[in-house]
Amino acid sequence: MSPDRTTDLGFARLDPDRERRTGTPEVVYAAGKTPEQTVACLAGLLDAGAPLAWATRVDAPTADAVRARWPGAHVDEEARCAFVGTLPEPVGSVLVLTAGTSDGPVAAEVAATLAACGVGCTRVDDVGVAGVHRVLAVAPDIAAADAVVVVAGMDGALPSVVAGLTDRLVVAVPTSVGYGAAFEGLAALLTMLTACAPGVLVVNIDNGFGAGVAAARIVRSAQR
Repeated sequence: MSPDRTTDLGFARLDPDRERRTGTPEVVYAAGKTPEQTVACLAGLLDAGAPLAWATRVDAPTADAVRARWPGAHVDEEARCAFVGTLPEPVGSVLVLTAGTSDGPVAAEVAATLAACGVGCTRVDDVGVAGVHRVLAVAPDIAAADAVVVVAGMDGALPSVVAGLTDRLVVAVPTSVGYGAAFEGLAALLTMLTACAPGVLVVNIDNGFGAGVAAARIVRSAQR
């Protein structure tokens, strides 16, 4: 096996061989970086041979910088993701559910991550337990999916309900949506970690990217 490469930009050391090792490429986390640094990282990945370079947590100035460098770049403003290059053809199907409309930006990051990983995605919003008949109405979609990602804030109860309706893995994403005692997502996180229904995998608060990668790896492994 050839040694892994590193691209040293001075302020960052890129890992262009990560996809070969893990199935998921190096992704640029734009938060905390200047627009120029994010553009340089994307350019470094493309120069190293990546067919697609993408960044998460992209703010408006960084999105403008990406578009200025690559006019054909795709920026998903809701997901706060930027893509330069060609998205892979999708395989499989992941169902992304949100408990409420306010969870939408995190769900959008899940969907964008799945697309970049080459996995199909269907999104259904606002099926939270405040009206449990709404999630029961999409039970056929839950049963048909290869995996399910559930994005919820407030009490974070939706993943338990969904896990009781399917034999597929449920990836639960707590969000920072909720009133004061929700502690910016901590209440939802603890609820999901203590879910009474088995088969629930929990990622960190607002971590749509991590949930998308987890679901994509499950689906792609099943496809193989």
